[in-house]
Amino acid sequence: MKNLLLITLFTTLSTLCSFGAKKAKVVDTWPDGSAISAWFQDTKAVDLTGLKRYVLTDYGIFANGHIHTKAIQALIDKAAADGGGVICIPQGVYLTGGLHFKQGTHLYLEDGAVLQGSDFIGDYPLGKTRIEGETCTYFGALINADGLDGFTISGKGTIDGNGLKYHQQFWLRRKWNRKCTNKDEQRPRLLYVSNCKNVQIEGVKLQNSAFWTSHYYNCENVKVLGVRIYSLGKPDDSKGPSTDAIDLDVCKNILIKNCYMSVNDDAVAIKGGKGPYADAFEKEYKDVEIPEENIGNGANENIIIEDCEYGFCHGCLTLGSESVHSKNIILRRINISAQANNLLWLKMRPDTPQRYEYITVENITGPVKNFILIAPWTQFYDLKGRKDKPMSYSDHITMRNCDVDCNVFFNAKQQEEVYHLSNFNFENITVRAKDTTFDTKIVEGFTYKNINAVKK
Repeated sequence: MKNLLLITLFTTLSTLCSFGAKKAKVVDTWPDGSAISAWFQDTKAVDLTGLKRYVLTDYGIFANGHIHTKAIQALIDKAAADGGGVICIPQGVYLTGGLHFKQGTHLYLEDGAVLQGSDFIGDYPLGKTRIEGETCTYFGALINADGLDGFTISGKGTIDGNGLKYHQQFWLRRKWNRKCTNKDEQRPRLLYVSNCKNVQIEGVKLQNSAFWTSHYYNCENVKVLGVRIYSLGKPDDSKGPSTDAIDLDVCKNILIKNCYMSVNDDAVAIKGGKGPYADAFEKEYKDVEIPEENIGNGANENIIIEDCEYGFCHGCLTLGSESVHSKNIILRRINISAQANNLLWLKMRPDTPQRYEYITVENITGPVKNFILIAPWTQFYDLKGRKDKPMSYSDHITMRNCDVDCNVFFNAKQQEEVYHLSNFNFENITVRAKDTTFDTKIVEGFTYKNINAVKK
């Protein structure tokens, strides 16, 4: 009888605990309160089982210092024509210009393999592309994928942009002409994925890009998992200008997880378009001819960056300078191991209608110069004849559970005739800063609690 009572009690407690656990389970939600789909929890590795392998050395392509663009492209084309397969880069350094992957083809880099880009811009053909928030003609990237479903890059090897000469030429030109723009000194990106869905970039190293490291345009369902992204650092004549780690441009459903990013610009930058009529995809402008470069603009939505480590960067999460509408973005569980310039950077263009909404930054540790920076961004300012200035908005911005050292806690400039800030919430923040002040009057509806700001 005693044993029966004990068994009954144990069963009852187990049932209650199980019920309590089920009740306590919290559904992960976006900042706007909608549920995050199970797709974001699925981080299984790329599976290339059953796909034919096309190993470079089996097709007479060797690590001999020669540029193999034509031969590697022919191999990609052959794999696509034969029903798909995996382009395998074996150990060694293989030089190439711009490559264009086709439907059903994948890229795999063995441990010790390096696919290195040419340092001659002529090896990257011109074509219609997206760059700096515009649709225009520019140079292709080292790795290009357009209009593909299921494209993957995986392995433990390296894609190296060989950017040193490009960087040196850029800084030299800047000494001669301070107004030299990013596009004036012609440089290829490392990876450009456009008009694609169900993409996974996993395990590889992306380094030393000549320009932006990876750029995703008009893509849906993209996972970047365990990728190391790095660009050359000092001295000044070699640090990589505008080598953004990840640029998201008109994208939906993006997971960036367990990555390392250290670049001489933004780690993750949210793009989408710029210009006085950049929001024409959402709003009708009567009797206005929309500029051709604005064709292809769009919103970014449902983006998670989590469990990553950051080295140096200009912005851990930057919205702009070419972003129109961005919604439901989460940056969480990030460790900053070297001082970044800005944790959250909202670039407000006075010549572009913008809306940044439902952004959450949480569980961050490490040193930054600015905990949050909100300011007008006037680089290449051009109203293109528009008489009235477009208004922009940033709202429902949450920052919580952070422990950081910084120079300035709340670096925000008020400019109500250009942009309006509303519904900010700061919670459970410990910050050691030279400037600990924050002016809540700048934001309509600023709530905060448990702010431990220590002046240093």
